[in-house]
Amino acid sequence: MKVTIDLDADLYRSIKVEAARTDRSVRDVLTEAMSAWLERAEEDEDRSSAAEALAEYERDGGTAAADFFEHLAAETRAEYGTNS
Repeated sequence: MKVTIDLDADLYRSIKVEAARTDRSVRDVLTEAMSAWLERAEEDEDRSSAAEALAEYERDGGTAAADFFEHLAAETRAEYGTNS
């Protein structure tokens, strides 16, 4: 898809120089830059969502997985005994 954008002249020259230096087109350089920007934005959003979920989990009295499984194992041993 073709898109028309206005860029600062110095920025465009820098992009053109980078494209020439790496033997790529301006289109390829801009596509790569925009893709990387979108990836970072998605990763930032994922990290933010994970942090919010962890904060909610801790706020609601969540337990660390190791503690949960140790408690579960202790309950199982108490209920069914140990297989020695």
